[in-house]
Amino acid sequence: MSSRFTERETERYYDAQDVIYRSIWDSEGSVHWGVFDQNTGDDFLKGCANLNIIMADEGRIDVTSRVLDLGCGSGTTAMWLAEERNCRVTGVDLSGVRIQNAKNDLQARSQEMQQNVAFEKASATDLPFPDGSFTHVWSQAVIYHVPDKEGTLKEAYRVLADGGIFIFDDLVKPKQDISESAQTYVYDRLLFDTPFSFESYKDALQQAGFKILSSQDLSPHLKKSYSLLSNIAGSKTEGPMDKYQTLALAYAKTAQAIEDSELGWGLYLCQK
Repeated sequence: MSSRFTERETERYYDAQDVIYRSIWDSEGSVHWGVFDQNTGDDFLKGCANLNIIMADEGRIDVTSRVLDLGCGSGTTAMWLAEERNCRVTGVDLSGVRIQNAKNDLQARSQEMQQNVAFEKASATDLPFPDGSFTHVWSQAVIYHVPDKEGTLKEAYRVLADGGIFIFDDLVKPKQDISESAQTYVYDRLLFDTPFSFESYKDALQQAGFKILSSQDLSPHLKKSYSLLSNIAGSKTEGPMDKYQTLALAYAKTAQAIEDSELGWGLYLCQK
């Protein structure tokens, strides 16, 4: 199955939506979902930070790591990884606006950070790096947007060194027959579709050559993320009110789609 949406449409979407995402999701430009526990409570940004820690720990990222952040957005997570794990990170993203945001932010950081982090505009299906360039490929909330998902998995495999780690999360589609509401407020709004359920994603990873070390269905945390985002958007009192109210409704409908098993979220840890 190939998506009816193109990479160019996705690029235009994120170029245009960057300001809105910063006003609702994270003012620093990070756009991904959260994992919640007793330490995070109902704090959306703490949940997002918790996911970063979980992925860095499970991926065993340390000072020896050379990490490719696939779909790095505005670069906040890439720079967090470099700072927290003292590793080298290269971020790529399809959005020229977000890559420029990342480069601008990097220029304001320390010299050491600038030596350890780089950003480049590139497609996930055509990575500008030699085979075996990285010890880790890291990705958050990205691959569902790429029309050629199998090609993305193959590229991730190609640029990893032997024994390298691929750790990523992605949206999944628990069932192919979905409601009109889910189609409108989730799939069409975000310009994507996917053939992968939580389980069939593992089949695709194995077909790409990966050994699956672990996988987690994080769908309940995705539902909580969108419920919190709906509340945040609905509480806005300044700015484009029509836009915020529209997003509050869309996020609430997304949470309902997750409740109805029309959308899911998986975290996968793989090895080449």
